[in-house]
Amino acid sequence: MQREVNEKTIRLRYIRVLEKFNTKTIRLLKYDNFDLELFKKATLKSYEDLKKVTTCVLYSEYPMAIKNLTEIIINTLDHHSKDFENEKAVILKQSNLLDKLKNNNRYKKDKHTKKKFNDGY
Repeated sequence: MQREVNEKTIRLRYIRVLEKFNTKTIRLLKYDNFDLELFKKATLKSYEDLKKVTTCVLYSEYPMAIKNLTEIIINTLDHHSKDFENEKAVILKQSNLLDKLKNNNRYKKDKHTKKKFNDGY
C-alpha cells in the first residue's frame, strides 16, 4: 500500500534540504581556522544528500534565492582561485543577502508615527 506524495510535501522537503546544505557550508566558511580541503570534502558530502532529494520548480523569491546560492557554492568549488578569499567573500555576501531577504517580512515600519499623540510621559 503506497501513498502518493503531495507536490507541496516534495517542495517543502526540497527547500529544507537546500537550507540545510547552505547553513552547513556557511558555517564551514565562518570558521577561524578555515581549511579549503576540509571545506570541499564536507560540502561535497552534503551535496550528495541534496542530490538524493527530488528537485521541483520553485516560485517564491526566498526559495529561488536559496537555490541560486547553492548553485554559486557548487560552481565556486569547481572553479576557484588558489587563496579562495574572493570566492569566500562572495558566498558570505550572498548568504547575508539571503538572511536579509528571509527576515524582511518580520519587520514592518510603523505608519504615521508622527501623527500619534505623545504627551511626554
